[in-house]
Amino acid sequence: MLNDKICKLREKLDESIKKDLDYSIIYDLSVELDDLIAQYYVENNNIDQQNIKKQLTN
Repeated sequence: MLNDKICKLREKLDESIKKDLDYSIIYDLSVELDDLIAQYYVENNNIDQQNIKKQLTN
């Protein structure tokens, strides 16, 4: 289920980039995708979510 959300949001982000939408829209989608990926890792690997977010932003 979460994996499906990640895939759909990734597609939406890719389309937004291809269509050259406003940067704020692309940024918001990217942040939302990062959060879902972090949540996926937490749920599937018992990794601290804050640690994952730090790694994604570096």
